[in-house]
Amino acid sequence: MRGSTLQQGEILSTLTPDQLVPADHPIRRIRTIVDTALAELHGEFNAMYSRVGRPSIAPERLLKSCLLIALYSVRSERQFCERLQYDMLFKWFLNMNIGDAAFDPTTFSKNRDRLLEHEVAHRFFEAVRGEAERRRLLSDDHFTLDGTLLEAWASVKSVRPKDDDDRTPPSGRNVAVDFHGQRRRNETHASTTDPEALLAKKSSGTAAKPSYAGHLLMENRNGLVVGVALTAATGYAERETGLRLLHQRRGERRTEARWTVAGDKGYDTKDFVAGCRALKVTPRVTQNTSNRRSAIDGRTTRHPGYAMS
Repeated sequence: MRGSTLQQGEILSTLTPDQLVPADHPIRRIRTIVDTALAELHGEFNAMYSRVGRPSIAPERLLKSCLLIALYSVRSERQFCERLQYDMLFKWFLNMNIGDAAFDPTTFSKNRDRLLEHEVAHRFFEAVRGEAERRRLLSDDHFTLDGTLLEAWASVKSVRPKDDDDRTPPSGRNVAVDFHGQRRRNETHASTTDPEALLAKKSSGTAAKPSYAGHLLMENRNGLVVGVALTAATGYAERETGLRLLHQRRGERRTEARWTVAGDKGYDTKDFVAGCRALKVTPRVTQNTSNRRSAIDGRTTRHPGYAMS
């Protein structure tokens, strides 16, 4: 018999968000790990807020929200808040009830700035990494370095000459700005919206945009990130920060064992290779032989492990 599309609204419902999330969904395991890490930061959260006044969004929910934005590639905080209103998986992950209202986007942004000020995100990362260490999931022999450009929340239209006395922002929401034919460099130009962001591009043929540089140090056994950093997008940031992350990891592990580190050809420079060897780390980076001589010689490339890295 043909079913009917007529619907009578339910006044009461006994469903909870937990019942709507599949039992084998990987997000359940993620929430368990996240909740364990956040429990370690309870004291730090208390110190960040006043004992009086209007209650804010719980910092635990803010951090979880940032994680959902990354995991599900939500393009903006405003879109996340809209989706939170109807996405039961999101509400379940944030320990919210079905009828709980979503955050206001402006309130979300203001409270997120508090987390940045107290570097809570980095402590959250350390707590998650600590859980992996307790489970003995982190190796101490082979690592991989990588870096990427992170576009700043600043338009290319905000980039102006540093000696320009007129700091008045353009009127209108999306004013046309003609900068074609102008040579814009970080030495002479800066963004009025985010002066710390530098013009950078990942490859030739692409436009340079206000950016920052993100860096990761990953152990190779389970592919877990053990070191992170955010720096200015200079031409040397990848190599310099890569050495700093390796040095920090040495101090954390307190070992003098020989390590290896893999990386793309951007790490094939004399300074980086020498810095790695000073840290007792064998640099197994991709050779860059384009119109130049590689800093990696036969002492490294002759071993079978180099090709595997």
